[in-house]
Amino acid sequence: MPAPSKIVDEAEVEKWFQQKKTYAWMVQEYQRKYNRKTSISMWGNYRRRHRMQRRITRDDNLIPWAVEEKHRFRYEVIMLRLEARVRDGQELADRDAKKLRSWLADLEEKNAVVHYDPETEEGFFLIPREEQDTDIIRQPAEKTTKRRRAD
Repeated sequence: MPAPSKIVDEAEVEKWFQQKKTYAWMVQEYQRKYNRKTSISMWGNYRRRHRMQRRITRDDNLIPWAVEEKHRFRYEVIMLRLEARVRDGQELADRDAKKLRSWLADLEEKNAVVHYDPETEEGFFLIPREEQDTDIIRQPAEKTTKRRRAD
């Protein structure tokens, strides 16, 4: 027999998902409001079971590399993640949209693409665009990302 649900009010939870509340916020709110201990994974599982849209966008065409931990928060990969969201039809916060527009304009002005080299300290580089470059990155010979886009 399955364990009883910890969810007190399904409509409230669905509203939180629509408001894009973080899982950490939901954990804290449930503890505060209902004195019920939940976990981040519980909220992720709830989202998946109710077939709600993923909270993140994965695009292995824009980030085809297995990005090293030390490079995960470099500006270039952050901008690639924002661009992936735009291509997925998601809205960006005004601040993020402005940063992305500026970064894309800079790429165009420099006639450059993003290249990733995990063996270097910097990781990400802007390099001159070449004829084979059809997007904003230099496609590697082979994708090495461990996480594929879930279409």
